[in-house]
Amino acid sequence: MRYIDTSVIVSSLLREAYTDRAQQWLSEQASQDLAISDWVVSEFSSALSLKLRTEQMSREKRAEALAAFVRFAGNFLIVLPVSTSHFKAAARFADRYELGLRAGDALHLAVAAETGASLYTLDKRLAAAGPVVGVEAHLL
Repeated sequence: MRYIDTSVIVSSLLREAYTDRAQQWLSEQASQDLAISDWVVSEFSSALSLKLRTEQMSREKRAEALAAFVRFAGNFLIVLPVSTSHFKAAARFADRYELGLRAGDALHLAVAAETGASLYTLDKRLAAAGPVVGVEAHLL
């Protein structure tokens, strides 16, 4: 299974520096093998709200992007639930202060670790931390 973090989803659905890279990679993947977590759903909405608040996006574009995400997730992605055990594992990963993990990134790693998924990201720090905590991680 290939677990996709929020950075890949945001870049694939919005015009950003790595949009072409994210879209190309996604187009080469078998959809039955791609997963996100409920945490990605929350982070995606948060990213859109931030872009709206900072006037990088209009309300209409936000609504379009959210609808595109819902369609994409519903048609092509496995959405994994986040459980108490994931939060506990994320806390253990975040305790590794030398990794510099943010809470959300630790949670991505925890979900990937529990499911045995490989993690795919555009975040260098997250990709570097993966193998340290036992998760195969790939920087796109």
